[in-house]
Amino acid sequence: MRRLSVPLTALVLAATTLLITAEPSKAAVTLPPSRAGLDYQIGGAYPPASNVEIVIRDREAAPAAGKYNVCYVNAFQVQEGHDGDWQSDLLLRDANGNKVVDPDWKETLLDLRTADKRTRAAAKVKAWIDTCAAKGYQAVEPDNFDSYSRSKNLLTTTHAQEYVKLLSAYAHSKNLAIAQKNTPELAANRVANGLDFAVVEECGEWEECGDYAGPFGNRVLDVEYTDSGRKAACEEWSDRISIVQRDLYVLPAGTSGHVRKTC
Repeated sequence: MRRLSVPLTALVLAATTLLITAEPSKAAVTLPPSRAGLDYQIGGAYPPASNVEIVIRDREAAPAAGKYNVCYVNAFQVQEGHDGDWQSDLLLRDANGNKVVDPDWKETLLDLRTADKRTRAAAKVKAWIDTCAAKGYQAVEPDNFDSYSRSKNLLTTTHAQEYVKLLSAYAHSKNLAIAQKNTPELAANRVANGLDFAVVEECGEWEECGDYAGPFGNRVLDVEYTDSGRKAACEEWSDRISIVQRDLYVLPAGTSGHVRKTC
């Protein structure tokens, strides 16, 4: 989830190939290159700079030619205005029957409290993962892993992790790597959760880069939204992780308000 101005706690291309146990068989996935040029384009695709090796785009966009491409899917919340695309009982509701909505991005949270609901929600996301694989992406980024923190205590870390395990096993079956999105408190569980690398937001701003770098072996793609965050991340981490600064709404190049800076 793209953060606002207060904390809410988002060369050779043949990178290292890692064998990861998927269910029910083993599948080979390609990890993102280390310390590589990064661009975060989920707000709209545009030609990446020549020094960019890793591009993250929305699942509806085509991957960037000649780059390592990560496919963004909103897996734990519903895009604003798309509640009707989901079965009604998969939308999280409070004791009064009101939808539980992310206050910053106006996105309804998914109800992941039972195995049945997790399975049905995952089925929809799996179809998106199929699309990512068919388009030629190398990895997938399921957003809002930390939605439990905005759930009015209705969702737990266990619900989130049991759900992401369904997604990671399926991504691996499609030969796609899968990222943990934010959620530093769960980074130590990345092997059990089947997660291969991290896509994080503002780890420089909030001094969290080390929380991910250790468990993920520096396989971290960091997106900052402020000059101060970028400078902090670059000063300490530019020799170990990938870092880019984008505008909060990740606008395409050529659009008023577009920002992209690197170390």
